[in-house]
Parts: sequence; C-alpha cells; structure tokens
Amino acid sequence: MNEFEKCVNNGKIVRIKPKKEIIDKEIHDAGYDLNKAEESLKKGDAKWASIQAYYSMFHSAKALVLKKGYREKSHYCLFVALKELYGETGELDKDHIENFEICMGIRHEADYGLTYDKDGAMMTIKASHKLLEKSKNILNK
Repeated sequence: MNEFEKCVNNGKIVRIKPKKEIIDKEIHDAGYDLNKAEESLKKGDAKWASIQAYYSMFHSAKALVLKKGYREKSHYCLFVALKELYGETGELDKDHIENFEICMGIRHEADYGLTYDKDGAMMTIKASHKLLEKSKNILNK
C-alpha cells in the first residue's frame, strides 16, 4: 500500500465532487497569502513571511487536489496527494513537489521550532510564486 492509499484508508484524503467556486477561492487565497508574505518580508518579519508563503502553496496545492476530486485532512496527506495526482502524472515537475515538501518543513520550523530566517522566507516565497502560476495554468485561471 502506498502513502496515498494509506491517507485514503485513514480518512485523511476523501473523495469529493469538485466545486469550481471552492477551487477558485483556494486560488484566490493562495494569491492573497503570497501578497501578505511579501509584505511581511519587506517589514523584516521572516517568520511570518515563511508561514504565509507556505500557506499560499497550501492553497494552490489544495485547489489542484480538489480539481481531481479529493480533499485532504492533513498537511502531509495534501503533500502525498499532490505527489500522487500531479507528480506521478507529470503535470507538476519534481521541483514543485520537492519545494512543497521543503516549504512545509520551513513553515513547521517557523511555527513550532521557532527557527526561521530571511533566506528560508525568500525561498518559500519564490517557490510559492512558481506553484501558484503553475496551478493557475493547470486550472486554466
């Protein structure tokens, strides 16, 4: 059993009927969080910028997974679903998947480990831009 199947069996990924308005809201929120991350970084707040930029990625990934008819119930299973549904099909390249995983760790450390810096925030913002643009392309936004 692969990780995707484990997430499904554990109820951390569930089948849903895709709804355009929810997918659109996720993409909107991804853009909103990315803008806020950039503002936070300009103010010198690397911790908050890292967290906001990751959440931009989270919303982009969630929109993509919703489009395929699934909803996640954990950050890890969202990563697993993104990898399975888009990485394995080649719709997202390896860099997008790896960056999501790295940024998930950066957000976790900023939030819980109180470890963060400007470089991590800038990397997360850059990766967030790339995933948002690619997501919009895939979703025809």
